[in-house]
Amino acid sequence: MISVKHWISGFGLSLVTAVVSITGAATTASAVSLVNGITISANSTDLSASSINSANTNRLGFFSDLYYDRYNNVYYSLADRGPGGGVISYNPRVQKFSLDVDQNTGAISNFQLLDTILFTQNGQNFNGLNPGILNGNASILGRSFDPEGFAIAPNGNFYVSDEYGPSVYEFSPTGSFIRAFNTPSNLIPRQSDGTINYVDGRPTISTGRQDNRGFEGVTLSPDGSRLFAMLQDPLVNEGSPDGRRSRNLRIVEFDTNTGNSTAQYIYQLESLADINARVPDDTFGANSQGRNIGISSITALNNNEFLVLERDNRGVGVEDPTGAIPVASKRIYKIDLTGATNVTDISLTGINDLPTGVTPVSKTLFADIAEFLRNAGQPIPEKFEGLAIGPQLADGSYALIVGTDNDFSVTQNGDNEQFDVCTDGINSSTVPIDSGCPTGQSLIPTFVYALNASQAELDGFVPPARVPEPTTTAGLILLAASSLFVKRQFKSMQK
Repeated sequence: MISVKHWISGFGLSLVTAVVSITGAATTASAVSLVNGITISANSTDLSASSINSANTNRLGFFSDLYYDRYNNVYYSLADRGPGGGVISYNPRVQKFSLDVDQNTGAISNFQLLDTILFTQNGQNFNGLNPGILNGNASILGRSFDPEGFAIAPNGNFYVSDEYGPSVYEFSPTGSFIRAFNTPSNLIPRQSDGTINYVDGRPTISTGRQDNRGFEGVTLSPDGSRLFAMLQDPLVNEGSPDGRRSRNLRIVEFDTNTGNSTAQYIYQLESLADINARVPDDTFGANSQGRNIGISSITALNNNEFLVLERDNRGVGVEDPTGAIPVASKRIYKIDLTGATNVTDISLTGINDLPTGVTPVSKTLFADIAEFLRNAGQPIPEKFEGLAIGPQLADGSYALIVGTDNDFSVTQNGDNEQFDVCTDGINSSTVPIDSGCPTGQSLIPTFVYALNASQAELDGFVPPARVPEPTTTAGLILLAASSLFVKRQFKSMQK
């Protein structure tokens, strides 16, 4: 058994500092198991061009979302808005990397960073600063960008969801902005007088998404015709007295051709009573239901079924560097849209229950990550935010890859002054940003874990379509024909 202290301490300058073998440590009746994990030092730097190393310039950040490109056997991960919670200038980016996956066991190893792609519009970088700071106006979104969800279209373009808007953007594979989808009006944060406000929270905003609770996850139907963006928590007005006490958050369906929303569905978070039953000595308050419990990622299994990563806000992270507070929830659920009510025109304002006749998406437990790690004697990171269905293994099972977000190991005080968070697993300290940790302590790293899911557990999984890039006029004709064929095939499967 590896102790917490020895597992967390000693993170040096190397990119990957530890491989933790957990094979056979814990299983559930669902035939999903935890295989192993790797640790990535927070001192690592990415591949963006820079003459200096600093937290808001090139410190390697992960995993606000995670995507596996099975056609090229590479992975992508977002770095959200950077250190500092939207008050330090940072150019949002996506990291491209490779992992070795053992075809027999599903164990991961050999993390290699391949590319760092910055998001731009007309040659100018998007920025993690909130709109009030970047644009001088809380109602102007501009290039303020907090990327949280990532998917790749059949033509290779990127779809990225954002928390500030909430927004969905399409980018080229080089990170160049192409278009924005049309955000449904009921999601846009507004003050009581109708003024849009992308910065403040309640009570300043009275309708729309909660502050810092926008589109946390995004995924595509296998044929690429529909995109699903998922709010992290309920709307600020959809709960009694507000969304912090509600379980009901929204999944928004978009038509990728038009960029318009075509449906909204209700996903219900696990009840606070069930969550608190797992932490009887340190329970969550009633106003934590729709705030401290939320979703972090969604990935499609097929046209109607999805895996959703749901979690609490506890565990090893910048707010609790030693993991002293009991963790209640780090879980993957399987959901199904079949039979769920389209609530586009239905308001849940002022209620915590669903109106008569409204059916949420169905939901079953797929894997309990916290239980896996707890049974293996390992510390539990706070922010499990990346989830991807990895390669199929020799026996037909699949590797599921999950990653954590360490917030760049940066925290801030009430005056927006930034500090690095250091720990040895037992003690912790905060120091001026980029000043280096005390002897024996290190920045909080990120972690990547491999789960193994049997073929039966992922029955019905349809890999995403991918259309090859054309290189000739004939190739362009083939591309158009291939796209039409893929869409027709999936439409016939739905009949």
